[in-house]
Amino acid sequence: MRAYIGGHQAVSVNDFIELALGTPPELWLGEEGETEEERAARKDAARDILADNPELPDDVARIAAEVIEAHAPELFNVVPLIRPAGRRRPSRKGAAA
Repeated sequence: MRAYIGGHQAVSVNDFIELALGTPPELWLGEEGETEEERAARKDAARDILADNPELPDDVARIAAEVIEAHAPELFNVVPLIRPAGRRRPSRKGAAA
């Protein structure tokens, strides 16, 4: 089975990320072994993209939150903490300031 997003074939996880963000993840994360000149050019490109699309950070945060919400147990091996029914956290209302 092939997956297409907006006419582009997504073959790997990075393809899906790039299509969701509209930019390759390496633009934001960098690449191992990049030179100072490459890093400066990458950061300049990122600044230009953010100037053209100031909503991008909010979109990325929303996408990340949706992925975490949908896949937290398998991504992070999260086990919910259950408090005993009879025990409550002490209130800070009466605490001295």
